[in-house]
This record gives sequence, structure tokens and C-alpha cells, in this order.
Amino acid sequence: MADDKEVEKTIAEDLVVTKYKLAGQIVNRVLEQVIAKCVPEASAREICEFGDKLILEETSKVFKKEKDSKKGIAFSTCVSVNNCICHFSPIPSETDYFLKQGDLAKIDLGAHIDGFIAVVAHTVVVGGGEVTGRAADVLLAAYLASEAALRLLRPGNENQAITDVVQKISAEYGCKPVEGMLSHQLKQFRIDGEKSIIQNPSEAQRKEHEKATLETYEVYGMDVLVSTGEGVGREMDTRCTIYKKTDEIYQLKLKASRMFYSEVRNKHGSMPFNLRSFDKETSARLGVVECVNHKLIEPFQVLYERPGELVAQFKFTALLLPSGTHRITGLPFDKSQCKTDRTIKDPELNSLLNSSAKSNKKKKKKTGTEEAMEVETAA
Repeated sequence: MADDKEVEKTIAEDLVVTKYKLAGQIVNRVLEQVIAKCVPEASAREICEFGDKLILEETSKVFKKEKDSKKGIAFSTCVSVNNCICHFSPIPSETDYFLKQGDLAKIDLGAHIDGFIAVVAHTVVVGGGEVTGRAADVLLAAYLASEAALRLLRPGNENQAITDVVQKISAEYGCKPVEGMLSHQLKQFRIDGEKSIIQNPSEAQRKEHEKATLETYEVYGMDVLVSTGEGVGREMDTRCTIYKKTDEIYQLKLKASRMFYSEVRNKHGSMPFNLRSFDKETSARLGVVECVNHKLIEPFQVLYERPGELVAQFKFTALLLPSGTHRITGLPFDKSQCKTDRTIKDPELNSLLNSSAKSNKKKKKKTGTEEAMEVETAA
């Protein structure tokens, strides 16, 4: 797997920008089609399988001449509903969930071309219609916090400033960001780069989390998760299905584990993967255990808020270019569907949200690809 490059490729190269934006276009097209499947009585597992299949189909159509180029799923499609915070993407042997009218469904997925990753997440109300009460509060809090984060994703700004603004906007709607969730810098073949932006850190997390300054030519997967509850995720009895290879080394004892790990290395490299992608589910479930126990593979746990609470999520990928910040993933969100008495009263927050999210107008001599996907402020 070509994930250890001699020289790190960044968006200072036009070709890299093109690959990121192509991955972003694919992700947005897939997200639209996945959202269309989120109707009452639909199976969450079937929607996840549909999303993954589409990502593989779409990525297979591009950069065909680059024979050694890896491409495909950067994050398996998840459909996490209501108080389920994240990573619900069940395999056939696990309990499915069937969507109901009024459910808040968070769709999360990602694609990559040559290791350049585009991720996205969007929250929809199953069955549509007007949204009221706490559902409206949490949707607006998460959406507006993500819009504010976009406006602060600029070279020279500190990661802590984004943490603080997400916290403040959530509080205006009587909500809390989910504690400890990270938005990572994205690098080639790496979904969890060195720099990150933390949400709602505990005292211990605040002390440990590294302060960082955003810089030109960096890429971020900005992930905002907001809860109507206390904002603390907990594992329940839902089995984890998404994992990622680490850089740890260990000599596995079981033959099933060695075969599984070999397939992970060859097929997925350092990208997150779902156990669904293995032909023999039973063997994969057996093989993953020893790998996780010895930290060769790390799990993306399925987390939950308390029953009765609601969690909303919006995630986008942003390129920090000299011409400005370009959001390459994410779909428009109709705020007018949410009816609540709560509003943002803080004038500084309103000023930030009313500022333009578009790229600077200078430096428009760049390639057409850069201009084509200027950040649009969703209505």
C-alpha cells in the first residue's frame, strides 16, 4: 500500500486539489441518494450497504489510467438514529434498525481517491415535514455550529476558537456538543492527522488536547455532533463493525487472525473498514478479536446518548487554500423547517454567522477546479 510517501503530498499541488474535489463531488452525490432512501420502514443496514456500494461504483469510474492508484471507501456509510450518536452500520448477523416517521437520522460516509479523503455527514428528519421542540433546537444548534466552524477554519486561527464557538452556539439552543469528539486534519491515506479540533472537552481532555494553529494547504474533516442531553457518549450492547489498522506490530497467534489482518492490510491499508466488506463474516468476526486485543486494529465504537435524547450531526471537508477556505462536501440545509422559540442572542455569534463563508475573490488565476466549488452558504 502506498501510504508512506517520501514527500508528503498536499493541496499545494493542483492535481491533489482535483482529487480531493472529485472525492467531494462523489461523496455529495452518494449522500443525496442515501438521503432519498431514508423513508419510514427502511432498513438502516440496507441503506448503509447501498451507500457503500455507490461509493465503490463512483470511485471506480475516475482516474482509471493511474493503475496503482487506490480509491474507494474512506468511511463506511453509517445511519445513526435519534440518541445513537455515531457509527451504526450493522453487519447482516447483527440487529437492524427500521426507520420511523419523525426519526432524526444522521448519515455519515466518506470516499477517497489516491488516499485523498472527503468525508460528510448530514442529519435528516425521516418523512420530512415541520420540526418542532427539542428536535428543532438540536438540528439548528448543530447546523449553525458547523456554519460558524466553517467561518473560523482559516489559516492563523487556533483550534480552540472553533471548540469555543461550537460550545456557545449549542448552549444558545439549550444543547451540548458531544464530549470529546474530534475533527481531524486529513492527510493522504490518513483520516486522523496530527492536528484536531475537540468538542466539549472534559477538564482532563482540555489539558491533554494539543493547541494548534491552522495553516494554509491543510485539509480538515469538520465534524459537529450536538445533543439535547448531557453530551456524554456511552457504549451499549451494539457490536462495533467499523475498524481501522494502527501502526502497532504484533505476531498474531491464530491463523484466522493472521488471514484477517493480511486482508485488512492489502485491501484497506490504513483506511477505516467495515466487517461487511469481508466475504466470510464469521471468519472476520473471529479474526478481528485478537487484532483489537493487541491494538493492531482500533474500533470505532457505536455510541449512545441517554434514551429519549436526540443527537444531530453535520460534517464537511474543507481545503485551506490561498484563495480562501473551500468547503468541498456537505448539502444545503433548510433552516425554515425548524420551528423553535430559541434564537442566538449573542451579537458576536450572530456577526460571525452573518459573515461571508465564500472564498476570497483575490487570486482567481488558479485552475478552474478551484473556482468551481466555491463554498456556498446554505440557505
